[in-house]
Amino acid sequence: MKQVKRSKFSISQKETLQLEGLLRTVPKKEALPGSQACQIRDIADSLMGNWAVNHWFSALVIAAWLGVNISLFVVYFLTFDRGEKYFYTRQILGSALPWARASAKCLNFNSMLILLPVCRNLLSFLRGSCWCCRRTMRKQLDHNLTFHKLVAYMIALHTAVHIIAHLLNFEWYNRAKQATDGDLASTLSHLHEDDGLWLNPIHSNTTTPLYVAFTTIPGLTGVIITLSFILMVTSSMEFIRRNYFEVFWYTHHLFVIYFLGLVIHGIAGLVRGQTDKSLEESNPKLCAGQYTEWAQGNSTHCKVPEFQGLPAESWKWVLAPIILYAFERALRIWRSCQKVVVVKAIMHPSNVLELQLYKKGFSMEVGQYVFLNCPSICYLEWHPFTLTSAPEEKLFSVHIRAAGDWTEALIDNFKQPNPVMPRIEVDGPFGTASEDVFQYEVAMLVGAGIGVTPFASVLKSIWYKFQHGDQGLQTKTVGHAAVNFDRSTDMVTGLRQKTFFGRPMWSNEFSAVAAAHPRSVVGVFLCGPESLAKTLQKYCHQHSSLDPRNVQFYFNKENF
Repeated sequence: MKQVKRSKFSISQKETLQLEGLLRTVPKKEALPGSQACQIRDIADSLMGNWAVNHWFSALVIAAWLGVNISLFVVYFLTFDRGEKYFYTRQILGSALPWARASAKCLNFNSMLILLPVCRNLLSFLRGSCWCCRRTMRKQLDHNLTFHKLVAYMIALHTAVHIIAHLLNFEWYNRAKQATDGDLASTLSHLHEDDGLWLNPIHSNTTTPLYVAFTTIPGLTGVIITLSFILMVTSSMEFIRRNYFEVFWYTHHLFVIYFLGLVIHGIAGLVRGQTDKSLEESNPKLCAGQYTEWAQGNSTHCKVPEFQGLPAESWKWVLAPIILYAFERALRIWRSCQKVVVVKAIMHPSNVLELQLYKKGFSMEVGQYVFLNCPSICYLEWHPFTLTSAPEEKLFSVHIRAAGDWTEALIDNFKQPNPVMPRIEVDGPFGTASEDVFQYEVAMLVGAGIGVTPFASVLKSIWYKFQHGDQGLQTKTVGHAAVNFDRSTDMVTGLRQKTFFGRPMWSNEFSAVAAAHPRSVVGVFLCGPESLAKTLQKYCHQHSSLDPRNVQFYFNKENF
């Protein structure tokens, strides 16, 4: 391993084309990379217009998800609110029963979805699949973490409804058990206390909520599930995730306990309905009025109703995604165990470390990222970093900025006079929005801070394609006026094409691109803060023509 304390970041030994400062790549319209099918679909995207591609399909996905949630809730609410099977149960619990059961179904549905957006290998596979090559579809994959958060919020909502409803259920169960007026609810609460066909799970007049919470399977697992979920949600707040990543990382692995508790939560069957046989022998519409005769055994047409617990169903909802996620983690563990060689470590200005790595069989595309682990720092922590190398290079590289305890420890190790080479494990690569950069007629690349790293990969790849005479890339380049004229290279990046300082006039930039390419499809790619993302998304909308045949701007943002 060779260590260099400070060096210039260059694309190649030869910079004859001066692609280092490229901010826009402009492939000719007549030769877009990719299959004909993808080109036809992308043309269809452009005809749909900017708003349609950027918002319509996302809105459709969210509407479908909300529609399923609403449908599940309504269907199961009516089932438990109107069904004869639960007629006697409602005599004790009232409307709290359908609220609890309908929210439980929605909890199961969203728990089924919550793992899918974080199956990164699955998303990378879908992104690369031919049937998913349409730009509209790929853009939805870039919103995976947003959807993951939306599903979590929905789980939080239904968890609150479920808990409140069951607290009311316990209160009604307890009141019915303690009642002495001999009404229907009280009579039902004293049936079959010794033979397992009971309806009211409370068999003592001294039972308390605390006792139920910690001595029954539903109560105990419910407490565990709720606490685990609260910790996961609170530790995922932006402030904690950015500044105390370890807290977020370790706490988020409580999802294992969450799913384990969810699977066994309903096996006790405390919420009960009338058995099918009992429905035939004691239909509640005909027999509920004769409940005073049950205890006396004088009823000639109606037998005493019998009840059974509802079967546990959560495992049916979450089994498939759990298995899929288990395969995902197994694949990532296997891949991370493959040997990685640290070929070179280079310290750049602003305390940025560049690692050049080699791994047998490693294959990547522009803009992708990997997860890195350094067992000597922490065996369990994995951190995402964008690849700054090009697919054409034998080595792959990442640039690491000091932004926390883990990155600082790694950088400090390589700053030592005689650094000990740590073992680095690599998981990936995984796909991002930047993979689509060559699918656009015009691409505007915007990197803020360390966010320039995904575009280093793009620029290098363009240079290599030119060097090798790649016929699939028909690109002409554009440049910017340089500042710092007293130096031959840029003072920050070390590149020959120099950097603009100050905040860009985005309206002017978008207007210039729209004027230069009036009938083009422009992809705007950002790796940077959310505030800048909102600004660029606004200008993409403002500068897109209402006529879909004219210039259209499509916004793409890196998400990790």
